[in-house]
Amino acid sequence: MTAMDNKSRYSPEFDMAVRGDTITADRYISREWMDAEHRNLWPKVWHLGGVLAELEEEGDFIRHDFGKESVIMIRQEDGSIRAFYNSCPHRGNRLVLGDAGHMPRITCGYHGWQFTTDGVLAHVQDPDDFEGGNPCGRVHLSELRCESWGPFVFWCMDDDVPPLLDWLAPFPERFANYGVENWVRVLKLSCDADFNWKIIRDNFNESYHLPTIHPELATFINDGLPTTLFEMYPSGHNAMWMIGHQATTRADYHSAEVPAPLDDIARAWGIDPADYNGHTGDIRAAVIRAKRALGPERGYTMYADMTDQQLVDYFHCTLFPNLTLTMSPEQLQVLRTEPHPTDPEKCVFQHWCLFPPVPGMKEVVTPIGPVPLRHDAVARHSRYGDGVSLGFVADQDLSIGTTQQQGLNSRGFKGCILPGQEKRVQRFHELLNDYVKGQP
Repeated sequence: MTAMDNKSRYSPEFDMAVRGDTITADRYISREWMDAEHRNLWPKVWHLGGVLAELEEEGDFIRHDFGKESVIMIRQEDGSIRAFYNSCPHRGNRLVLGDAGHMPRITCGYHGWQFTTDGVLAHVQDPDDFEGGNPCGRVHLSELRCESWGPFVFWCMDDDVPPLLDWLAPFPERFANYGVENWVRVLKLSCDADFNWKIIRDNFNESYHLPTIHPELATFINDGLPTTLFEMYPSGHNAMWMIGHQATTRADYHSAEVPAPLDDIARAWGIDPADYNGHTGDIRAAVIRAKRALGPERGYTMYADMTDQQLVDYFHCTLFPNLTLTMSPEQLQVLRTEPHPTDPEKCVFQHWCLFPPVPGMKEVVTPIGPVPLRHDAVARHSRYGDGVSLGFVADQDLSIGTTQQQGLNSRGFKGCILPGQEKRVQRFHELLNDYVKGQP
């Protein structure tokens, strides 16, 4: 990535035109808009259901509740994973209530109907009391598409949506060098929040808020506009490359002492930060050299496949409509908002963190502090505002949600006024308009 002037910060290879649709308040507050999303948007996209580490043996399952839907993903005898709606075909009772676990058969707690892991009815009470005879072997759970990528398993409600790897493009190729396939989900955090799901999506589609909401990041992430590269893909997804291991060019950090925590980052790689006082911007190149030299012996075998940019920079990927993957050299953050089942002014926010399984490493530093390097070392659900952290940066992002939701309800709000750097926000809403109108 090279420095770019303000007019050319959008990648010439990955840029998309926008129409200029007004971004109206009804999409954030209207039940009618929420219902249209339920009909026309959510069935037409792939949904991240969980991680493959939860599905190691036949009968292992994950349940994913999404809005009013609930989906079960379960490992099969042949090693594949299949997904089913979490609804008993008898009278609609939800079959599985646990978030994850193991079950040799899927059993309905209402009347005891049992299904094999491939969704076939295997046992009912009074099997001869059915017109046409015993329904076992003839009744099946309703199945959804289910595919995996990297450490993740996804599901989709619509047969016409492209296959997962095509839908994710270009991210499977762009993530390949990081070797995330066996990374460990250490944090699984979520909360209920009092704002529409799109408020945080807008936030993740721009970096305009970084100087005000995340000022402490400026000492080790260069959020300067001329050096940040934005990409928008035909798929509807977009991304942002932001220079890491370098202080922002928005302030004069480069002619003084190396700021914290950039100084500690340098020391961690055997670099004396004092050697870079007055030319702080050169630390990034020094860290690249140190990672090339020391990474393999420290267990970071994936460094050999990574580009210099991947070794030190941040690749922030926003998948349409509601999934964000923030890729850094040694951490993958998953951030997502999902709609409330009935209230357009509420949502569920989720934050996962994955780390590479480096030999000998027992603990990793996460957005909530040091945590053991093991699957779901911290897994919890809370209500935003109760004082339970979702990660220090995520907490800052969430802090603006409720007040923005309140402001969007004002008669005085006439539609968003966006600078050029928020073009990704504009395109997100234009795509949303098309989906909601049934014209994707």
